[in-house]
Amino acid sequence: MSRSSFRLALLVVLGTFFLFAACGAWAGYEIVSYPDRRHGGTGRDIVLEIKRGMKFPEIVSALSDGGVIDRPSWFRLYAMHRGLSSKVRAGKYMLRDNLSPREVLDTLVVGVQEVEISVTIPEGKHLREVFEILDQAGIASAGELEEVAREQEWLRAQGIEGETVEGYLFPETYRFRRPAQPRQVLETMVRQHRIVYEELRKKYSRALARLQKQLTWGDREIVIMASIVEKETGAKEERGRVASVFFNRLILPSFPSRRLETDPTIRYGCTIPLVKSAACQKWDSSDRLHRAQLDDKDNLYNTYEHAGLPPGPISNPGRASLAATMDPEDTGYLYFVAKDERTHVFSKTYEEHSRFVEKYQK
Repeated sequence: MSRSSFRLALLVVLGTFFLFAACGAWAGYEIVSYPDRRHGGTGRDIVLEIKRGMKFPEIVSALSDGGVIDRPSWFRLYAMHRGLSSKVRAGKYMLRDNLSPREVLDTLVVGVQEVEISVTIPEGKHLREVFEILDQAGIASAGELEEVAREQEWLRAQGIEGETVEGYLFPETYRFRRPAQPRQVLETMVRQHRIVYEELRKKYSRALARLQKQLTWGDREIVIMASIVEKETGAKEERGRVASVFFNRLILPSFPSRRLETDPTIRYGCTIPLVKSAACQKWDSSDRLHRAQLDDKDNLYNTYEHAGLPPGPISNPGRASLAATMDPEDTGYLYFVAKDERTHVFSKTYEEHSRFVEKYQK
C-alpha cells in the first residue's frame, strides 16, 4: 500500500470513528435531555381524559394524538425506566401543550387533584339547564349527565317513571367534588328530592289524602303538577293559589275541558323530548309561541290540546312548589294573568279574566 493510500484509509477510519462518536454523543445528549425538553407548543390548555382500565400504550397514544408529547416511543421508555408506566391515575386532566415529558408523567402519576366546589341549582330549571350549570362549574359534562338522565335501567333503579330524571333534580346548593362521576351527581340530587318530598308528604298527609280521593294521584302526578306551578310563578306567596287554579280546572264542573292551558308545557315539549312534532321542529326556542305551536296536537305536552297533566314534569320544582301542590289554597279561581314581572291577578270567570287581560296585557 502506498503512503497516500494509507493516509486516505486512516482518514476514512478516523472520520468514521468521529462520526460514530458524534452520533453517540448526540444520542446520549438527546436521551439525557429528553425528560426535561419542553414540547414545542404555545402553552395552550389541552383537556385529556385517562379512563379507568386504559393500558399505558393507549395512554401514550392519547397524549401524542392530543399534542401533549412527541416521540411516544421515547416517552414509553422513559416511563418504564422510572418504573411509573403502571402508576398513571385515571381522571380528566388539564395539560398544556408545552410541558416537558417529566412534567407530563409526574402530573399523571400524582393524579387529578379533587376539589370540592359549591354549586347552586335554582328552582324551576329543566334538566338541560341544570346540566349546563354543572358543566360550567367543571363538575361533570352536560352530555354525560344527560346520557345517564335518559338511561332507562338507571331510572328504574332510582324508582323514577318516565323517560328522564326530570322533576327529581332537587334545586339546592350542593358541594360536589370536581370532577365527579355523573351518576353520583344525579343520585345525590335525586336523594335530596326524596328527603324533602318525604318530609312534605308527612306534613301534608291529610291534604294528599284528599287529592288521592279526588284525582287518584300518586307521587308522580304531584311532581308533574309542582313542576308546572314552579314555571308559572316566581312568587312563593302565589304558588298555592296557582296550584288551586290548575286543580280547579281538573275538578270543577264549570271547567269541563279539563285542559290546564299553560304555555310552559308547550315550550318544554318543543325543547327536551328527543322526538319532536313538526310544529316544534319549526319553532325557535328564543321566540314566542305561535299559533302552529298552540294548536299542535302532536306535542303531547300541549295542555291547550290535551286534557289533564302532560306526560311528565317540565322542570325541577323546589320545596315551596311541592308544598303548594300538596296543599293548595281553597279557591274558586279558574284563571290568572300576569300583573307584572313577578305577580298575577286571579279570577273566577272568563269574563272577569278577559277584563284583566285587557287591562294588564294590552
